[in-house]
Amino acid sequence: MPTQQEIRQNITNQIIESLENGNLPAWRKPWNDDPNAGINTSLSTGNSYRGINQLILQLASANKKFQSKWWGTFSQINLSGGRIRRGEKGTKIVLWKPVNRLKKNEQGEEIDDSFVLMKQYCVFNAEQTIGLDEFQIGFSQIEDTDNRDEKTSLIIEATNADIRHGGNEAFYSPSGDFIQCPFRHQFSNPNSFYEVMFHELTHWTEHSSRLDWDRKKNSYAMCELIAEIGCCYLMGELNLPVTDSMENHSTYIKGWLKEMNNDPKFIFKASSQATKAVDYILSFSKAMEPEPVPF
Repeated sequence: MPTQQEIRQNITNQIIESLENGNLPAWRKPWNDDPNAGINTSLSTGNSYRGINQLILQLASANKKFQSKWWGTFSQINLSGGRIRRGEKGTKIVLWKPVNRLKKNEQGEEIDDSFVLMKQYCVFNAEQTIGLDEFQIGFSQIEDTDNRDEKTSLIIEATNADIRHGGNEAFYSPSGDFIQCPFRHQFSNPNSFYEVMFHELTHWTEHSSRLDWDRKKNSYAMCELIAEIGCCYLMGELNLPVTDSMENHSTYIKGWLKEMNNDPKFIFKASSQATKAVDYILSFSKAMEPEPVPF
């Protein structure tokens, strides 16, 4: 059984290999507007995978050309009425299991020594199954794109972030606590505009009044990686395609590779913080949703 360090290192190596081969980062999956595409989601719970598991599954989807967002374990797929095709291999993701225990200190007193243990388990994509056609690309009716864009705008507006439009630069100012972004019409397409806004909104969560990222401990590469992953997670939540290019692409990747080679926990920290940022950004619009009417 692999150790905690070996699990982290193996996952990090997969992402490093992808970046060194010149591929776009694994988390920049080219979503399309089919309801069964988008951010990777659990077949049993309907919830999207979080943190490092989202990155692992996006990397697997890119390597194996999967388009469906749905994943499940062997038993979950069987319970859903499907079965795994013969010869298909699963993708290993991780589960954090809390272990509660006590130990005695030097004075003989019992103290809490609880910790979280990381374990691996296998999931399969819906495209590796038989009998789950409803989870395949092309099965469901495509969403109304007008409603989708309206929802995206609402998510941005609901944060009440100080967003200033104009100029030719996009950035978040920590000292002024505002986002600067060119006007929407300056972008080649709407999705490019949303990518930039979500990148800067993820940076916006770093303020001390919000998620209070530790700037002293987080390098520039770490902060940009968090913002980049956060942006892509938000685009995936809304099923909006990401563009193929990135500003300062080679510069960013060089920094990320260096940090990942030095610290196997680097990508885990970034994906975890990005997930928290996405949850925070989405919380504002979710709070505005009407309460369901009881029957």
